Amino acid sequence: MKIRAPNEEYIKAASNLNTDQKERLLCRMRGKLTRKLENEKLDTIEALAIQLEIEDAELADWREKMNEITQKEKDKEKTKKKD
Repeated sequence: MKIRAPNEEYIKAASNLNTDQKERLLCRMRGKLTRKLENEKLDTIEALAIQLEIEDAELADWREKMNEITQKEKDKEKTKKKD
């Protein structure tokens, strides 16, 4: 995963987080992003913004997969009812 500059929208969202929300988000950070923050290559708001962006992308992927699973289950039920 290559760390890139955060989207402006996510920087605004990260700036609006309260202290507790920021701490929780920092706790969920992994790998490269944490090291960049520790080495002071990123400031905290940028790191939070990138983490928010990553989590939004992961959530979108999860929702897509769950929709596929749900659709497969519905299709199975339809074929069972036909038999």
